[in-house]
Amino acid sequence: MSKVLVQTEDFSPGAELDALLGLPGIGGIGSFLGVVRSDAANPIAALSLEHYPAMTLPALQAIAAQAEQRFALLGCTIIHRVGRLLPGDRIVLVAAAAPHRQPALDATAFLIDWLKTQAPFWKKETFQNGTAAWVAARPCDDEAASRW
Repeated sequence: MSKVLVQTEDFSPGAELDALLGLPGIGGIGSFLGVVRSDAANPIAALSLEHYPAMTLPALQAIAAQAEQRFALLGCTIIHRVGRLLPGDRIVLVAAAAPHRQPALDATAFLIDWLKTQAPFWKKETFQNGTAAWVAARPCDDEAASRW
């Protein structure tokens, strides 16, 4: 059972984790919550996330299905926000429910690594000084995803 959402609205991490607790055979939930960060040297005023819905949702569903199969999950949740977000706003939640701790934790790392490299989102940072720049892919994200 997977839940995959792409939305502009905020979400409640606690409510999403609680929704996984009722799964039969659950022994643990691993989760990651991503928030908009701001670099002290070049403070961000906002982060804008764009996507193409016809591509994005199927890509996230495929990532969730891979995680469920690979780690024998009982369920997983992916919620990714789009639109204009401010520093401290929640961007993404991934959660993986499994009979045991290690598959839940491994699946969580897999999910966020693959989201960073395989999900079709485009991010633009607007800085407090008025400039803006598209966020480029980082080699360290590709390196992290390559372990899977």
